[in-house]
Amino acid sequence: MAARAFLYTLGCRLNHAETDILAQLLADAGYLLAGRVEDADLCIVNTCTVTREADAKSRKSVRAFIRRNPGAYMVVTGCHAHVRPEAMAAIPGVDLVVGNANKLDITAWLPAVLEKTPGNPRVKRDPIAPKSFRIAPRHAMPSVCRPQIKIQDGCNGHCAFCIVPRARGESRGRPLDDIIAEARHLAEHGAVEIVVTGLNVGAYACEGKRLVDVLDGIAGVESIRRIRIGSIELSGIGDELIARMADPNHPLVPFLHIPLQSGSETVLARMGRSYRAGEFLAWIERIAARVPDVCLGTDVLVGFPGETEAEFDETGRFLENAPLAYAHVFKYSDREGTPAAHLPDKIDAVTLRDRGEHIRAVSDAKWTAFMQSFLGRTLGVLFETKENGFWTGYTANYIPVFAESGEDRANRLVPVCLERIQDGRMIGCG
Repeated sequence: MAARAFLYTLGCRLNHAETDILAQLLADAGYLLAGRVEDADLCIVNTCTVTREADAKSRKSVRAFIRRNPGAYMVVTGCHAHVRPEAMAAIPGVDLVVGNANKLDITAWLPAVLEKTPGNPRVKRDPIAPKSFRIAPRHAMPSVCRPQIKIQDGCNGHCAFCIVPRARGESRGRPLDDIIAEARHLAEHGAVEIVVTGLNVGAYACEGKRLVDVLDGIAGVESIRRIRIGSIELSGIGDELIARMADPNHPLVPFLHIPLQSGSETVLARMGRSYRAGEFLAWIERIAARVPDVCLGTDVLVGFPGETEAEFDETGRFLENAPLAYAHVFKYSDREGTPAAHLPDKIDAVTLRDRGEHIRAVSDAKWTAFMQSFLGRTLGVLFETKENGFWTGYTANYIPVFAESGEDRANRLVPVCLERIQDGRMIGCG
């Protein structure tokens, strides 16, 4: 009987994209995928390390799965496993720890017979080489309606608070022909929308090609109706990208998630970010003016060491006045080995909580106003799943829509009239 594998992912879109790849590699190796860890012979947890909370969640998840199925062969991989392999290996019940350099070769490190190794976990963590990479061809469609294609990894930035470059290495890209081959495969298996992902996709460079070349290459694949960029730094945005997004004949959708981190010039300087608030505002105003219906989202990090009330208020005012639809909020936490960890004037927990709640309230109000601006409009919705009688999906500009229908609408692009907002959800008809 074939062994069964259960996979669990924490963290970013890139981690989720890599878990999709792992699932395919395991299927090619003869494994069946299990929906519950209790049914699995092999459990793989793909961890995150972006914050201390992410570290704690990663360890908690590993321990929980071991308790639920102590007989499963436990593999821990991902960013927390790469940065702190000894911490992962020290958890009783862990059998194998695999760093990010070896993650997509994980089947090579699995034993022929999945036998537990109590007290003797194996660690495979090679240095991450700064070179281009290819990904083994997929032989099936991922079990998602908007599959992701990994085009880039790593980051050459030096933000004072960020540990992720230690976990992911230097920026490197995937050859364009390899990307297009995967896009064609996904299209042949029914993909309508593709999400382009990486740690810093705007920094994509490989064999003389840039991000716009990737977007144009995927746009040339028949039946791909939408291309979405998962997240992009301001430095990766230029007039060529905006022109493609504004072009109604290009499948690049009107959506960008651009991390801001702070609306204060002085905090951005201390963070080591590569732009200033005024520059950020100028670019997003340019995008909003040129791209109809665009949804612009961002990340905000509250409580960076030394952040004063006045500096925090600058961030709040920036968000209120800028053409941003929402903000994801993160609380600062020390990350060992980062410059910010050694800075004085740490912000206390109560202030961190209050500042986070304030920014979330601003974001909620902005998002409600953004959705209200589309009431009465008919937009295309790519439906994914059915929940409690409602089909759920997303517009091109990433508004989640719920609509009743007796038809099977999975992976179908349907025009829907956006009728009302109920309990924070957009209800549509069509």
